[in-house]
Amino acid sequence: MASRARPLNLGPLVLAAVLLALVAGPLVTVAARAGQFVMVPQDWAAVRFTLMQASLSALISVGLAVPVARALARRRFAGRQALITLMGAPFLLPAMVAVLGLLAVFGRSGVMNDLLAEMGLPTVSIYGLHGVLLAHVFLNLPLAVRIILQGWQSIPAERFRLAASLGFGPSEVARHLERPMLWAVLPGAGLVIFVICLTSFAVVLTLGGGPAATTVELAIYQAVRFDFDLGRAAMLALVQLGLCAVAAGLVFGLARQVGFGAGLDRSLVIAGPGGWRRWADGAAITAAALFLLVPLGAVVLRGVPGLAEVPDVVFTAALRSVLVAIVSAAMTVSVALVLADAVARRARGFGFLEAAAVLPLATSGLVLGTGLFLIVQPVVSPLSVALPVTVLVNTALALPYVYRLVLPDAQTVVGDYGRLSDSLGLQGWPRWRWVVLPRLARPVGFGAGVAAALSIGDLGVITLFAGGDQGTLPLVVQQLTGAYRMQAAAGAALLLVGLSFGLFWLCDWGGRRASA
Repeated sequence: MASRARPLNLGPLVLAAVLLALVAGPLVTVAARAGQFVMVPQDWAAVRFTLMQASLSALISVGLAVPVARALARRRFAGRQALITLMGAPFLLPAMVAVLGLLAVFGRSGVMNDLLAEMGLPTVSIYGLHGVLLAHVFLNLPLAVRIILQGWQSIPAERFRLAASLGFGPSEVARHLERPMLWAVLPGAGLVIFVICLTSFAVVLTLGGGPAATTVELAIYQAVRFDFDLGRAAMLALVQLGLCAVAAGLVFGLARQVGFGAGLDRSLVIAGPGGWRRWADGAAITAAALFLLVPLGAVVLRGVPGLAEVPDVVFTAALRSVLVAIVSAAMTVSVALVLADAVARRARGFGFLEAAAVLPLATSGLVLGTGLFLIVQPVVSPLSVALPVTVLVNTALALPYVYRLVLPDAQTVVGDYGRLSDSLGLQGWPRWRWVVLPRLARPVGFGAGVAAALSIGDLGVITLFAGGDQGTLPLVVQQLTGAYRMQAAAGAALLLVGLSFGLFWLCDWGGRRASA
């Protein structure tokens, strides 16, 4: 029986074109408004500081992550899986919460300075380059550990058994198995963290400590909000775009496979060496756990009594943030599903669809926000469109992550059920209802949780648009911190953490339940 010709579905192409316009339109507007490209000394200083802090943050995070990942790979202890799970939390942790946790420990009235004062020693300041590096390492060390640990777990267990049968000691195992894996994994991990720190805004805004610690993103914010120099803001946005595009290109260009071949999918259990190496592994795990848990514990301890001191604006901002996060997550998942399904089916123009899905990685929220500010400012008051613009930017920035989460399962569905669906004439909503959605529920739920958590904790574009009664919860936390209302800020931060992880857990749980 001859197969029927399927109608051309232009929906994914139209959606990709809209997404491309959302990203490219602000960039073109920024380029047109930049005018004469003249960099003054403070602009070059911002570029140098941006590159320096991102490079140092990536190097320190990756360097410290190697011994921690190695210790987790070759040691078994109570609570190991819980600690590994905790390593994924800072990716979802709002940056302002991390800053408040570090201030509670290392700040002017923090635990460390209190101890130093009691010992008669001079206190330390967390503000400046060292404070920015400390916050970035706190946020990105767990991510580096997870990436490197995954590299260790990608080495087939048979390779370690073969090494043991050949009598390899720790140095031979490191030479023939661990170092080749690290050479393949470390460049990508370092560049991913470099890109994240390149677009960091909340950390530098709070802990920068002055003009000497100004990044390009912070300079854009100052040019728009304080100087209203839109031409300079546009020029700096182009500079930031170039830095992000080069870094994102390097991430994709240096992505490499570990290359140890296939194994028998057995669980990896490495017999860790004894002696001083056992103590060193224990020290690395303990230090990493304390470094993560003490600031988070400080947020909880200070936040609980601080809940009684939060102003009413915090609860209004919390409701606003939840609504923004829900809408952003729904839009992100919808767009990611349509594009991933079309790419998996290799629909017409699938290369263009994939490029549109990952294009936002080459920019930043503040660059897109600057372009959208320039677009809407002659037409309407930016204050009146603060929340819709925030939703659009959050959707665009979270899309690459959710798309990559959904795509592998979408390709599996097409490979397993594509021909059967075509033979039964399942197209459109029936195909989505009975074939696609039930089998993508788990990654969709996880992706929605990631998108919601990233959106609710974002402090970027909202700083350009929001007025006094339109701020989201991260912006209110930053304002309370800037006003030195630390107790109220800690209470608001604790509320932000609860909402962030609550939304993530709810979405993830819903996806797992729907797939059961």
